[in-house]
Amino acid sequence: MNILHLSAECYPVAKVGGLGDVVGALPKYQNKLGIYASVVLPFYDRKFTQENALEQVYLGSAELGQKTFDFEVLKETHDVLGFPLYLIKIPGLLDRSEVYSYPDETEQFVAYQIAVLEWVIKTNFKVDVFHCHDHHSGLVPFLIQHSRKFNALTRVASVCTIHNGQYQGWMGWNKFYYLPEVDLSQTGLLDWGGCINPLAAAVKCCWAYTTVSPSYLEELKVNSNGLEFLFELEQHKGIGIINGIDTDVWDPATDAMIVSNYNQTNIKLGKEANKIAICEEFNLDAKKPLVTFIGRMVLEKGADKLAELIEECLSQFKNEVSFLILGSGDKVIEEEINNLKLADCAVVIGYNEALSHRIYASADFILMPSRVEPCGLNQLYALKYGTVPIVRSTGGLKDSVIDFDEENGYGIRFEELELTQMIQAVKRAIDLFKNQKKLNQLRQLMMGLDFSWDQSAQQYINLYANLISKKNDSI
Repeated sequence: MNILHLSAECYPVAKVGGLGDVVGALPKYQNKLGIYASVVLPFYDRKFTQENALEQVYLGSAELGQKTFDFEVLKETHDVLGFPLYLIKIPGLLDRSEVYSYPDETEQFVAYQIAVLEWVIKTNFKVDVFHCHDHHSGLVPFLIQHSRKFNALTRVASVCTIHNGQYQGWMGWNKFYYLPEVDLSQTGLLDWGGCINPLAAAVKCCWAYTTVSPSYLEELKVNSNGLEFLFELEQHKGIGIINGIDTDVWDPATDAMIVSNYNQTNIKLGKEANKIAICEEFNLDAKKPLVTFIGRMVLEKGADKLAELIEECLSQFKNEVSFLILGSGDKVIEEEINNLKLADCAVVIGYNEALSHRIYASADFILMPSRVEPCGLNQLYALKYGTVPIVRSTGGLKDSVIDFDEENGYGIRFEELELTQMIQAVKRAIDLFKNQKKLNQLRQLMMGLDFSWDQSAQQYINLYANLISKKNDSI
């Protein structure tokens, strides 16, 4: 079975959020389970591509509307990621350093998808399943079914994974001419809300779509930025598969980025050593419970509530708690948080992979007050490192965190993104920290949970096999 993952992100080549982590891990674990999974990514002029050997495996050209563009397909030579990695390089379009936010982003991702299909067709690259991740490759299921140029791929199965349904790749019909010749009677499959919507097209045309948690599968029917009715219509094709974590990267027993390695048997000493080191670095008191936030400072993550929450907690619970915040995003939110200038609160604006590892290893609690959280990986990393998640009950957070007052529970949950509930959740964390025996029992329980990719990767393989079997039965 040959699976081709199409994505805009893949850790460590290019990562902006959880999409990069998933595409950097899922194919590796699928290969371990005996299938052939590879990734095709746009080329980025970044550290990974500068430092690793790349070989040209194809040189070709294709059309984007009335313009012809040349492109290369480069392969990372040594499969250092645990799977074959291919990069689509287009001079002046896909050869830049950043992943998103260019004014010609539509042109970038349409050209990327056309180039991938052109390469597959021209080289007879064997593909059993196109696994498309988010809207950046959402036109592929439509094109392989309804473009004469790619009709040799009509019977290749397609799966679309929705990592975040809020972003859909909208483009005006004035850019329809970018696409190769298609069956004009089928253009309604591209449309949603009067524009071309690649994510909607993917959901309509793919053989199956997945979400990154079972709860998010249901939430899309009530909150998907205008696609709610579509997800109701197409629910028979949907399946929720919760993400895993890459334990080759995220494991406190082997993590080279943390001060002191530890496992379930020596977790108390290991957490203490890491906490002392990071508290010295940021002038915090290691004797107080350390609550952290790691991630994007955007409304979606509830980050706009952080500044007020921290101020209120440090006012109500004087000398009882410390906060350490790492992240970047909305400039207004960044400024609000960075301007706190309070004792018992340290803020780092930016993205720092090594520091995030050290924070997971040292923090007692991680705060995730998300408005929307399709899966969430931070809570899974926290669990692996014995750090108690404080989460709002939504999406994958609800699926992966059980409140410690419930049977076999280990985390802290609250229902609404409302200040009093968030303050109460922090108060529960402070009280839990005072009961060190209970806290250490929860830490051992959390570290023993299995949120690795093995189980989730097998669920995807089962889905592929089922789709291919149905295809063969219909021939």
